[in-house]
Amino acid sequence: MESHYRPRAGLIWGLITFASVGTITAVWSNPLFIRMTPVAAWEFPAVLLLAILTGVFFAVRFTACGARRAGIGGVLSFVGIACPVCNKILMLIFGGPLLLAYFDPVRPYVALAGLILLAIGIWRNIAARRTALATEWLVP
Repeated sequence: MESHYRPRAGLIWGLITFASVGTITAVWSNPLFIRMTPVAAWEFPAVLLLAILTGVFFAVRFTACGARRAGIGGVLSFVGIACPVCNKILMLIFGGPLLLAYFDPVRPYVALAGLILLAIGIWRNIAARRTALATEWLVP
């Protein structure tokens, strides 16, 4: 059973996540995407934390036990960080005025919930790896 972590894969996926999420959500100015609402102070650190956690997930990924939670966490974090007005799906669900009145104030909590789910996915993969290694060590 392979027990090695993959730090290079984690670093690559973390950098890809940082560059793509930061660009797509227009947390920094870029020619590809224009943000309709101002960037809040918590959004850049949230993108950075999302990238770090994504990198750690891919570095420690062992089984599929935490992949679903991590994936949902990544999507929730992205939705929380992204410009609410630019998100066409949210715009169709809520409409402009309701989106800004009701969803915009809870975006930090949506992003935080996503980051927590991603951290739980990491924890589950680490726990599964430790259990497998302990079982392998005990079995002759």
